Amino acid sequence: MHEFGMCEGLVELIERRAAGRRISGARVRVGTRHAVVGEAFDQAFALAAAGTAAQDAVVDLVVTPVTVACHTCGGRSESLDVLAVCAPCGSADVRISGGDELVLESVEFGEEQADVPGNPR
Repeated sequence: MHEFGMCEGLVELIERRAAGRRISGARVRVGTRHAVVGEAFDQAFALAAAGTAAQDAVVDLVVTPVTVACHTCGGRSESLDVLAVCAPCGSADVRISGGDELVLESVEFGEEQADVPGNPR
């Protein structure tokens, strides 16, 4: 489950931004090439965030497509499939680009301070 390693890094980044505040939510943009499974990501984030300021935070996961450029017909399309083919003609003779990003787009803070170790209330 590669999502766990990804979520550990995200929780660290979110906690730095939190500066002791409780986190209620975050928005993460991840490219198709990372092959993230939404349910696995949610579980991994919950495990990585346990006992931190991000515990119980709701994460909005936005998956971005790859761009598919076909060498056969010259068509261009987007796909959420890691093993994309040309949408217009079905050819597998394609160049795939993009879809490799991992971006913490936003963090939402709760009204009260986080109750985490080392954080006085």
